[in-house]
Amino acid sequence: MMTRGERQRVSKQASGGSDPGPQRALITATFVSRVGNGLFNTASILYFTLVVHLPATQVGAGLTIAGLCGLAVGLPAGNLADRYGPRTVWLTSLVLQAVTMAAFVLIDSWLAFTLVATLDRLAATAGSAASGALVARVGGERPAAFRARLRTFVNLGFVVGTLGAAVAIQVDTRPAYTALILANAASFAFAGLIAFLGIPKYQPLPRPKEHRQWSVLTDRPYVSFVALYSAMSLQYQTISLLLPIWLTAHTDAPRWTVAAVYATNSGVCVLLQSRLGSKVETPRQGGRAFRLAGLMFLVGCPLMALTADVPAWVAPVLAVLAVCVHSLGEVWESSGGFALGFGLAPDHAQGQYQGLFGIGFDAGQALAPLILTGAVLGLGHTGWLLLGLLFAGLGAAGPPVAAWAERTRPGTAGAEASASRRPEGSPVLEAD
Repeated sequence: MMTRGERQRVSKQASGGSDPGPQRALITATFVSRVGNGLFNTASILYFTLVVHLPATQVGAGLTIAGLCGLAVGLPAGNLADRYGPRTVWLTSLVLQAVTMAAFVLIDSWLAFTLVATLDRLAATAGSAASGALVARVGGERPAAFRARLRTFVNLGFVVGTLGAAVAIQVDTRPAYTALILANAASFAFAGLIAFLGIPKYQPLPRPKEHRQWSVLTDRPYVSFVALYSAMSLQYQTISLLLPIWLTAHTDAPRWTVAAVYATNSGVCVLLQSRLGSKVETPRQGGRAFRLAGLMFLVGCPLMALTADVPAWVAPVLAVLAVCVHSLGEVWESSGGFALGFGLAPDHAQGQYQGLFGIGFDAGQALAPLILTGAVLGLGHTGWLLLGLLFAGLGAAGPPVAAWAERTRPGTAGAEASASRRPEGSPVLEAD
């Protein structure tokens, strides 16, 4: 068993020390790539249906196939990141995404679309696992604060990209949509260049004798947390998918309310992520943040349902209020997810653990449309209430899962490991 001093040295090596240069480079590279994502995601369905002339059902089927294939690469890519270094795998994935994204402008059939979309999803999933491991190495002495700041710029980048896409959608021509796709491809290439120049090539960390290539699958507390996070991730599409459908089909709210909902959600997350997320560092604090998130969602979901029962001029106000509450829950949920997802993972196996973490998130997102548009919309007000109760129940499971996981960590709990990286006096969310 290592002494406290040895753990601190390993922790410093794992986090990359406190050099702000790599942190700035990773934030900048991530921001650039997310601007590209915002450009593409906002207008992609219009490009594939109006320009390539694929039926929406075929687009949905192709994306589903791509998403399912992508799930298979998370763990292998994470193991590669642990074995050869996370920067190498992440840079490779960025190059592949630049190529596959540019290839979208050449497709002319469903088969070509599905093939390119699958290759793109494989590269994106591999990049997600590697970037998670890279964040753990670059995080410095206050990893929670860094991850919160990084997520702030992720949200901001997506907002900027969405605003840019609005221009192309208004123009509504093939060259405009093509320009968006090529801009997204260029964003991956530019992000890779920034990372190559500004982030050091971290060497793999020493592995203990008991390390196994698929050891994360035998870590029952971590697998339980991933299942919990996967189910809780339904909350993202509650705002992006479920509420817009509800507002347009079940309320008298003006159509601009949907835009106001998106803007409010993004604005609250950008403003509060760093302020609140930096206070959630240890797994135990992450469990408590999860519980707070569940309570926020429990309040927000019924408020969203009530937009169908008020006058047209009240519905936008109530929708914005509900989204403010929900967005506060989203900040706590993402902060708790980071604290548990990173804090419970061994330093030498962050890639493998982040690979499983990403698989859980992607699986939840794949199931979200079916659950939200089928069960929740089908039940109406009762569905919204049941959704809020589901989130509250998942949140309540956060503290016991975190406590269970901490008891099973080798040596000291993950909380002590996180605390050893935190300077005295830095703010944290008080644990129970």
